[in-house]
Amino acid sequence: MPRTDRERRKLLTRSTRNLGMMFTGAAVLTVAVPNLGQLAGFAPSLTLMVLTGAGFYLVGESRSLLWTAVTYLLALAALAAFLLPGTPAVDALTASGITFFAATAVPSLIATLATSPRLHLLVLAGYVPVLALTTLATWPSGRAAVVILALAVGWIALFVAAAWISASLRRAFDGMARLGRAHAVERQASELEAQRRQGARLLHDTVLATLTLLAHSGIGVNPDALRNQAGEDARLLRQLRLGGTPMPRSSGGYTLEPVETGDLGHTLESVKQRFGRMGLQVAWHGAGQILLPSHVLDAFLLSLSECLENVRRHAEVGSADVTITQDDVTVRAMVTDSGVGFDLEAVDVGRLGLAESVIARIRDVGGKVRLFSAPGSGTTVVLEVPK
Repeated sequence: MPRTDRERRKLLTRSTRNLGMMFTGAAVLTVAVPNLGQLAGFAPSLTLMVLTGAGFYLVGESRSLLWTAVTYLLALAALAAFLLPGTPAVDALTASGITFFAATAVPSLIATLATSPRLHLLVLAGYVPVLALTTLATWPSGRAAVVILALAVGWIALFVAAAWISASLRRAFDGMARLGRAHAVERQASELEAQRRQGARLLHDTVLATLTLLAHSGIGVNPDALRNQAGEDARLLRQLRLGGTPMPRSSGGYTLEPVETGDLGHTLESVKQRFGRMGLQVAWHGAGQILLPSHVLDAFLLSLSECLENVRRHAEVGSADVTITQDDVTVRAMVTDSGVGFDLEAVDVGRLGLAESVIARIRDVGGKVRLFSAPGSGTTVVLEVPK
């Protein structure tokens, strides 16, 4: 059941609980107070009316149609108890209490059926026994016409109110859902604009500034300083390529943490988030925390990222699986997709972005790459690097 329907049902059943308990309590008092001298004769009816009130409480707490049915049957039993042998004669005041119970408390259950138009037929089916038992119980008072009219008005009024409240709640929840979707779209647009502006500032402060110096032959700048700046830019670009988001300390200065050994677990999360933002959902399996030398980690992650980029561009699917395993000397990554695949014999591997970005990069650090694919059967790439 959708969340909006659950919330709507919760409000309706709580309304049933509150109205039913209130009307039942008033009806019990209306019947009991005028008959204090003969309560024993009305004890079965009053007891069943009190149990009906308890049933209304359970309807509101459990929100189950089973308790709605149980409460309705208790109400019918309470009305039928007024017809038991030995029950005192029903006068006009007692008849008013019985009628009030049948015309207000019992139809309060209609609200629990208002969530589905298919359940509305149960309202008519439930009205007929209540009308018959109430008319028979109050017949000695000589108020049959008033009883019938009161029941019709009470049931129709509560049915219309329940249907109106249910429809209003549906419209309100649908409106809130639309507002939530609009807010999410606006927030995403704002975040993308903020990322675009941050990226523009980042490039302006670092790489473009260095390229401008190179375009002017580095006039007025010490060659060592220029080389250092270019090295910082290269490290920054590596971090961005792996999905990082460096934060500026000041204009032109961004936080980069050089390390000799990289923690694969944390960096894989960056890769996952990066491709998630681009619409490719990556499911990670296998080993968690693996340490690799920084130059091996660079080659491993950049090759892995290129494999995922090929999935995003060419596989025509929205997801991929990456399985990381290791032994004493080797770390392996298996990138698998269920996309269109290709014929390894018919396609030039060098044109797939694999020759340099994946195969050559992995071989440079002493690793190897294996590729498996067939048309219509997806693609699997296995990367192996030494520890």
